[in-house]
Amino acid sequence: MTQDKGNYRPVVFRDRSAGYAFLTRSTAASDQTIEWDDGETYPLVEVEISSESHPFYTGRARVVDSEGQVAKFERRFGDQGPPGAPE
Repeated sequence: MTQDKGNYRPVVFRDRSAGYAFLTRSTAASDQTIEWDDGETYPLVEVEISSESHPFYTGRARVVDSEGQVAKFERRFGDQGPPGAPE
């Protein structure tokens, strides 16, 4: 995807994973085109992720169990104390 700073025009961005598309203005260049709901044809830029598929915006974010991480660390390393301290 290249950008030409002088060619600011309507462009459709489509999220490949969610199938979501939106029309906005951009300088992004594309060889693909799509016919939009208004009957006009616009350049199409396909993206891997957008607000429709990103876990932060969809609420499907992975919750890290910090208490479980501490227990895992203690099982792995035990109570070794600071380096150089007598055991």
